[in-house]
Amino acid sequence: MGRKLFRILPKRSGRDSAGHVSVRHQGGRQKRFLRRIDFLRDKRGVVGVVEEIEYDPNRGARIAKVLYADGERRYILAPKGLLVGRKVEAGETADIIAGNALPLAMIPVGTEIHNLELVPGKGGQLVRGAGAAAVIQGREEKWILVKLPSGEIRRFLPETYATVGQVGREEAKLERIGKAGRRRLMGIRPSVRGTAQNPRTHPHGGGEGRSGVGMTAPKTPWGKKALGKKTRRPRKWSNKLIVKRRK
Repeated sequence: MGRKLFRILPKRSGRDSAGHVSVRHQGGRQKRFLRRIDFLRDKRGVVGVVEEIEYDPNRGARIAKVLYADGERRYILAPKGLLVGRKVEAGETADIIAGNALPLAMIPVGTEIHNLELVPGKGGQLVRGAGAAAVIQGREEKWILVKLPSGEIRRFLPETYATVGQVGREEAKLERIGKAGRRRLMGIRPSVRGTAQNPRTHPHGGGEGRSGVGMTAPKTPWGKKALGKKTRRPRKWSNKLIVKRRK
């Protein structure tokens, strides 16, 4: 691995800057390196060759190490069907083959894509998980319509970049963790039911024997409503870009 391609990922165990737990159920885990993935794909018009397909402990998908013609190495998400020795490229003139990145305007309707930008030039933010793929549905005035893995159909600007193909290792979602010890090595601590806790620790706690919640609405450990309360903001600027909701 090149020196710039990875760094040690600090372990924060769900603590904030004051050292207090801000995210529950996180704890000690195996030390990992964070691989710097090229989600931006801003090396335009330079052909690269896939040197290796590697395991990445930070994601379900595999990653591909690419050596570009100018001598630089970068990691990209490894799409399904990408093999060692294959050439990849980013740019408007790139071929429509797995691993190449192009603007949506240059990708034919019906093509599977991943690593999709929300804002042109910001880098891919959508469709990055193992086995994920979005499909270009069509064109509408100045917009490109894309069907996301959730079923949502959304408008994108034509200059938005995406990578051709489906993210590899679709069997990742079928994987079984197998034992509690492996979950601990991943940094995930046990979740304890509120009813099993002390009344000072949780609103559901206390009572003689096995008792229920004992209140009209289930609550979070901090006394807020846990079920039925809407937390989503009513209007979001990007709602107008959604053609069909995922539901």
